[in-house]
Amino acid sequence: MPGFELFGDLERKEVNDVLDNGVLMRYGFDGMRKGHWKAKALETELKHTFKINHVQLVSSGTAAVSVALASAGVGAGDEVIMPTFTFVASFEAIMMLGAIPVLVDIDDTLTLDPKAVEEAITEKTKAVMIVQMCGSMGDMNALRNICTKHNLLFVEDACQAIGGTYEGKPLGSIADLGCFSFDFVKTITCGEGGAVITNKAEYYKNADHYSDHGHDHVGQDRGAETHPFLGYNFRLSELHAAVGLAQVKRLPEFLAIQKRNYTILRDALSQVPGVTFRRVPDGGEESYAFLNFFLPDLETAREVSTAFKNNGIDACFHYYDNNWHYIRKWDHLKNVKSLYPISKEVKQGLETLQNKKFEQSDHFIARNISCLIKLSWSEEEVSERATNMVSCVQKALNN
Repeated sequence: MPGFELFGDLERKEVNDVLDNGVLMRYGFDGMRKGHWKAKALETELKHTFKINHVQLVSSGTAAVSVALASAGVGAGDEVIMPTFTFVASFEAIMMLGAIPVLVDIDDTLTLDPKAVEEAITEKTKAVMIVQMCGSMGDMNALRNICTKHNLLFVEDACQAIGGTYEGKPLGSIADLGCFSFDFVKTITCGEGGAVITNKAEYYKNADHYSDHGHDHVGQDRGAETHPFLGYNFRLSELHAAVGLAQVKRLPEFLAIQKRNYTILRDALSQVPGVTFRRVPDGGEESYAFLNFFLPDLETAREVSTAFKNNGIDACFHYYDNNWHYIRKWDHLKNVKSLYPISKEVKQGLETLQNKKFEQSDHFIARNISCLIKLSWSEEEVSERATNMVSCVQKALNN
């Protein structure tokens, strides 16, 4: 997945442009810039990439989720439906706004189960956020229809899915708002960074202001700008934007390499009886950032995970036993451990997590192995890796 594997002359040129003029901030200092506006240029490039009207760069993917929700008015006491399988940033970003994360089951897409979403809706529900984990999507039309039916905001956390598409549309561009991460281990990287994308001018304007202390960005005198509402600081620097500007231009190159490596591994594993793969909805194409496959049961998945590690097959994750990505290990969320007091509404909203079971999610995550697709592998290395993976899986299945 990481674009950092292939840094080259283009990234160095863009960064050196910033260092030469000395302006690291994305706003102001017009006379010193020598015509270089890396953040603006990256936003323009991303608009073309995502076929979207508006892009607002922010400081991280986590910030992107908070800014996206805030721009649409999600806040104190509102419920946001999200999946049990994601990164901890998803619920952190919701809670930062005083909103309540409502976790529901995933299905065989490894994303939100539409039936579980429908059952979780209450009078407090304000938004549904699909997290397109490991480069693929859920049943987007079904989720969109649920949001339309109940007049809910639909948000895509596509932080791990840049380059994937659904019915010809880039992931992130389908819902009311899309969120991306450009941290060090994403398909394209800024080092740290993220983006909010939308076709709704109001949401974009709000995101633009909110991410920069409420500045309205009218005129060329930053000190004279007004503040229509309160905001915070989620700005991206010109240095970070410069790296991202080079990387996004290379996205087709990265995606082609990912698809090649993914296909070699999948073709090999597909010959092993007992191995099945995550479902990609009709009309969808993965970004090929990860290869996700299922084994018959938890014990076999654990055995394969251990065998991979013992045989030098790195970057393959068994999320059932992972502290980052699955609710089973999120004790700090279940017990609401915080440095500062959490509102009564949020505490009450999270109480059910202490004893709630997610048997459907367990059914999929317990049996899943998720393998990162690296860009730096040669075809020979991928083929050798495929042979070793097949050997480990076959041994576990025959035990």
